[in-house]
Amino acid sequence: MEFNDDAQLDTSQVSDQRGMGGRLALGGGGVGIIGVIIYLITQFTGGGGGSPSGAGGFGDIGQNEQVGASDLGERCRTGADANREADCRAVAFINSIQSYWTSQLDGYTPAETNFFSGGVQTGCGNADSATGPFYCPADGEVYIDLGFFQELQQKFGAKGGPFVEGYVLAHEYGHHIQDLLGTSDQVGQDTGAESGSVRLELQADCYAGAWANHATNTPDASGQPLITGVTDEDVAAALDAASRIGDDFIQKELGGGTVDTTQFTHGSSEQRQKWYSTGYQTGDPNQCDTFGTDNLG
Repeated sequence: MEFNDDAQLDTSQVSDQRGMGGRLALGGGGVGIIGVIIYLITQFTGGGGGSPSGAGGFGDIGQNEQVGASDLGERCRTGADANREADCRAVAFINSIQSYWTSQLDGYTPAETNFFSGGVQTGCGNADSATGPFYCPADGEVYIDLGFFQELQQKFGAKGGPFVEGYVLAHEYGHHIQDLLGTSDQVGQDTGAESGSVRLELQADCYAGAWANHATNTPDASGQPLITGVTDEDVAAALDAASRIGDDFIQKELGGGTVDTTQFTHGSSEQRQKWYSTGYQTGDPNQCDTFGTDNLG
């Protein structure tokens, strides 16, 4: 996939907090609705350590080095910058996803994405990199340590690639849509293959697929398309990533080897692929009603 070289990027949608804080312990109100989560690994294996900052082609951030929005704004101005730099690519994806939802949802309220390293303070409490990307409904913002994308390849064995990054970010913005529509408020903390938690996550996958369907005709602020091409290989990479973050895959391959469906919170690999594909093939968020079906896949 490629970005339109002449497209204009809007870095005001991103707060770059990398290098501004150290590791923080989970606490307070928790981390809200977690999207694609490394936290499951720490549950099943007792591991930790978090994601390496600046990994996977993203700008290296030292422990006492701060980045900030002004630096991002200077480096990430056009689609050409997004094609050249991974940090700018993330900005471009965020711009595209929010442009899509602005056209789909009347009264859409933009959500800021926070890049962080080590730890971060959110409206949902303190979180660290081991939590994985997440959306916090208390402040209506997305949080991600960009090193997660390397974790996805190294720990989960995903193929990786730019469009996988788009999938992860679009999934988290799917939770923002659920928050705006009030869907999230109707879901408790239950677990299991048919639980509300699983349905919420599968719907976010479907919303991500719907964005992907429209990615090549979603414009920047001036009306130019942000993304000029999405290949079958790009879509296959996103589906591969979806399979690697299924509850069954994580429990079997990264945990104790036993699959316990009563502990499912995100859905199986097959379900995650199915609902992403549903969104991508139809391009219609209205087809993402995971709460109105008895067949989750």
